[in-house]
Amino acid sequence: MPWSRIISGVIAIALALSSTLLGGWYFTISIAIVVFLGQQEYFNLVRARGIAPAAKTTMFVSQILLAICTLDGSLADAVMPLAGTFICFYLLFQPQFATIADISASIMGLFYVGYLPSYWVRLRNLNSTDIIGNLPLGGFWPNNWNEIFTQGNLDALPQGLTFTILTFLCIWAADIGAYIFGKFFGKTRLSDISPKKTVEGAIFGITASIIVALIGAYFLHLPYALITGLTLGLLIGIASLLGDLTESMLKRDAGVKDSGQLIPGHGGILDRTDSYIFTAPLVYYFVTLILPLLR
Repeated sequence: MPWSRIISGVIAIALALSSTLLGGWYFTISIAIVVFLGQQEYFNLVRARGIAPAAKTTMFVSQILLAICTLDGSLADAVMPLAGTFICFYLLFQPQFATIADISASIMGLFYVGYLPSYWVRLRNLNSTDIIGNLPLGGFWPNNWNEIFTQGNLDALPQGLTFTILTFLCIWAADIGAYIFGKFFGKTRLSDISPKKTVEGAIFGITASIIVALIGAYFLHLPYALITGLTLGLLIGIASLLGDLTESMLKRDAGVKDSGQLIPGHGGILDRTDSYIFTAPLVYYFVTLILPLLR
């Protein structure tokens, strides 16, 4: 593996963990930057197919969506239809008549690279009102590190923080496991959409995600830890794989190898964050809908 890929990956992980730990607007700003750059790459893929989307309008309303998620997550779902209406209204009054493809690509850009990633902000902010932020901009920094590490009391941390970190770890385990196992033992092609992916690699990646989720369920004292960890790891592993394949399908349709060249050795933002797009909504609703039933 090239050193540029390793170094840029380590830097990306460090930034992700730092902003996740701080939470508040620090985390929102980091997600907003990823969404902004990701939508730029997405609309470049769309334009490669001769489509003229409402790119700037979609990118603007997506940033508004992320800000509202931080202020009040309960209002976030109301923004999606309003934003879609605004995009259609904008396209309606363009000098050149918009096509079905223009409208569809714009709404897809809002949903795929704006709305779905906004669930990361909602997930990180879970129960954030129960723990007072001790940093500007709603940031949080634990004052009880000794209790957390020496006694293993992860309950002292915000629920949103622990589940966000656990989701990250499951995604990383799935990606690394699928890459390594598929590279050395993969023989059966998984899909023509992404020829390098193998069935063996996919199975091992999902298994790695399940193992990490089981460990996380144990240390977080989740109810029915075995079933909870197994279900959560399976959801994250499959969603991570589907996110990767979806982005590969977009690139194949646009006729490009990478969505961009922003990250040395990794390609574009979408190339590195495709596994995260579908996972956050599933984990968020798992935590808010399924866990309360188990308790």
